[in-house]
Amino acid sequence: MEWYQQKTEEVLKELNASLDGLSEAEARGRLEKWGANRLTEAERESRLKKFAKQFTEFIILVLIGSAVIAGVLGEWVDSLAIMSIVVLNGVIGFIQEEKAEKVMEALKKLSAPSAKVLRDGSLSTVPASDLVAGDIIALESGDHIPADVRIIESQFLKVQEAALTGESQAIEKSIDELDNTVPLADRTNMAYLGTTVVYGRGRAVVVATGMATEMGKIARMLQEVKAEPTPLQKRLAEFGRLLVYAAGVVCALIFAIGVFRGEAVLDMFLVAVSLAVAAIPEGLPAVVTIVLALGVQRMVKRHALIRKLPSVETLGSATIIASDKTGTLTQNQMTVKRIHLGNGESLGVTGTGYAPVGRFVKGKDEIDPLKDAVLNEALVAGLLCNSAELKRDDKGVYSVIGDPTEGAFLTLGEKAGLRKTELLKRYKFLGEVPFDAERKMMTTVFTDGEYHYAFVKGAPDRMLPLYTGVLKDSGAAPVTEADRASIAHANDEFSNSALRVLAIAFRKQKEPFNLHRVHELEKDLTFIALVGMIDPPREEVFKAVEKARTAGITPIMITGDHRATAVAIARELGIFHEGDRAVTGEELDAMSADEFGRELPRIKVYARVNPEHKLKVVKAWRARGEIIAMTGDGVNDAPALKEADIGIAMGITGTDVTKEAADMVLTDDNFASIVSAVEEGRGIFDNIRRVVHFLLSCNIGEIFVLLIASLTGMPLPLLPVQILWTNLVTDGLPALGLAMEPVDSGVMERKPRAKTEGIVTNALIWIMLVQGVFIAICTLGVYTLELYYFESSTIKAQTMAFTVLVFCQKFHVFNCRSAWESVFKIGVFSNKMLNLSVLVILSTQLLLIYIPALEGIFKVVPLSAFDWVIVVAASIQPLVLMEVVKFVRSASKKG
Repeated sequence: MEWYQQKTEEVLKELNASLDGLSEAEARGRLEKWGANRLTEAERESRLKKFAKQFTEFIILVLIGSAVIAGVLGEWVDSLAIMSIVVLNGVIGFIQEEKAEKVMEALKKLSAPSAKVLRDGSLSTVPASDLVAGDIIALESGDHIPADVRIIESQFLKVQEAALTGESQAIEKSIDELDNTVPLADRTNMAYLGTTVVYGRGRAVVVATGMATEMGKIARMLQEVKAEPTPLQKRLAEFGRLLVYAAGVVCALIFAIGVFRGEAVLDMFLVAVSLAVAAIPEGLPAVVTIVLALGVQRMVKRHALIRKLPSVETLGSATIIASDKTGTLTQNQMTVKRIHLGNGESLGVTGTGYAPVGRFVKGKDEIDPLKDAVLNEALVAGLLCNSAELKRDDKGVYSVIGDPTEGAFLTLGEKAGLRKTELLKRYKFLGEVPFDAERKMMTTVFTDGEYHYAFVKGAPDRMLPLYTGVLKDSGAAPVTEADRASIAHANDEFSNSALRVLAIAFRKQKEPFNLHRVHELEKDLTFIALVGMIDPPREEVFKAVEKARTAGITPIMITGDHRATAVAIARELGIFHEGDRAVTGEELDAMSADEFGRELPRIKVYARVNPEHKLKVVKAWRARGEIIAMTGDGVNDAPALKEADIGIAMGITGTDVTKEAADMVLTDDNFASIVSAVEEGRGIFDNIRRVVHFLLSCNIGEIFVLLIASLTGMPLPLLPVQILWTNLVTDGLPALGLAMEPVDSGVMERKPRAKTEGIVTNALIWIMLVQGVFIAICTLGVYTLELYYFESSTIKAQTMAFTVLVFCQKFHVFNCRSAWESVFKIGVFSNKMLNLSVLVILSTQLLLIYIPALEGIFKVVPLSAFDWVIVVAASIQPLVLMEVVKFVRSASKKG
């Protein structure tokens, strides 16, 4: 049997403990046997091993090989350039992994540093790490629960478990055993490590410590969840392999043909290596990393902080967003929305959260609450039957110290201009009978010097039989069956709207009340009002959900809250529709794998779930090939955040654990910021595709230049150092300029990319081939003209070919801004960074040709004015060609 299913005596017997606590000797023995009450972590990789792992990716290994070959050939400048890129890429990856290891440190911080424990019959404070199973601990308001415990004494004890279960309400604890199997959030006689006592006091026996606690199970799941490569990483890895295989085949073919024709083996090896360098975009990993980093900077301005660079792109391809309810879709601030008064009137209250801003409305008309006698009494009773405090910080943000439900009453009163502090000048507090699970009500007693008042609030069904009167406009009147029916009907109506309903009543007499005779105190009550409240949705979430659906993203809710409340919120937000299903954690456990798989697309709300359920849901969606983003703020969300393709944590209300486990943190806790992040993620993928388009089409041009020259027996048009200069330097800056391309206006009107869709599509391959071949034709055309028509020297012809290639590629970069839209339609000057980068590269090429010291390194000669006419005329042709193609395509579509 579980601990919560056993009686107190049975629990103590099984733990070999007593109500007087363990002896110091017994506690020490158990500590040595079972270990300290700490959350342990998986064995860490050494920093050296972690750094070395950054260089095991296939494309990185190929680059290292290229650097070695370049060094062997004496091209030390080229070799160092390649290795610099490789090391930079490794350092960035290493830093990201170091940050991820903070997850377990954050979990440890949740452990209480000390505990009040009963040892040898006396109470003392000991380090929480010294607690063992069987220890008896004392609990009071404000205490962190230091281990998993079974409650054995409760004096109105309430525990806030939102961080573990997602339940926004503080849970009242009892000592009674539970008969059935119940989920974590409903175990009212248990309290768990990492939660907090917010009301009352009590005692408990420790039943689990360290990794055996529920928090420990979460820690273990975090260790066991294996981080998979993101879709972007997978596509880049596949892409790198494809390039290498293709380059290897072509290089081997050219080498074999040359040797067969009688060319020197060393010369042909030089040609093959040059071709390999041309085929592989050495700067791609670094450029993609920088593209992602620039995207991260833009996303910070939109309240999204990215912790793991590749996750930026992943978010843009998300098809599912699984969101917690409390504090993520909702404000985590209980708010009164409706009031049913004793005179039969029903009122609405505007405003959300704890900020005392709102109106009281009857139908469509605003009313003055202080001029309505019954409403005024309801507000006074709500303020006086209350032990919470409403606080306002320096920034004007309101918060509640105490129970969130009582905070809602404080806000309600202040909306009407009433404050508890002012009422206490008129009413003297005499005592309180706190809420408990048996009575399901709370009573406070006051006097104004003439009368004694008992103000009572609690569960409507429990209080209904206690009424002997009802407050009408003319004053208290005897309650009738019609009154009771009206109250019951209003209660049902509020409950069906997923409102949490509380009744407010009072009793007034000349004689003092006896607080020790609770049942006599809480009778002969006069009903004042029913109050319906809810943790309201964030206003901006409505539009965010709608935008997500337009973008082809399905939002689902996963929460520890009750089904009725979850469904009501989900339906209001547009997450839940006719034909959708809502299931609880227990129902999910009862489902077979096949049934769950069939029903998965219909289930939009998961209620009363625990961390294992969240992981199950995330894994199920991923098994269907979907890319899932998981949002959350509590500790309970951390494993699912890590398992999801991208985990999104709340920056304000989120725990450190959640933030550390997440790929992205919303700095404003605003679900709407996710839409902006998705938009930015899609834009970043488009920019990565633009960069790849540019780099590969340029490299294809270089391949064809060398391939055709080798097959026709011409001298090499490009030297290795020139090829590396083109790939590592002149291509790099324009690629970064493309990374600054603004996000397309219609990016959120597209459906998410298929998971199998690569960066390079079949259509893009054909476009790159055509463009690359045309660049090669322009380059070889000028080379042939110089070499055979003008009979220039080989070095002059190579200088012309080298310069035409660089200029061709720089004009071609404008083609890559859009595969199908004219650069003039996009706006020639709309990307200033790109224009600046092209200007810098063209200027650098001029310096390279005309500075004597550089001429020797790059093996070039100065060019004449006539030469420049030929260079510019040839170099602009790829841009002219693509503009003609785009114009024809646009015209054919209009026709």
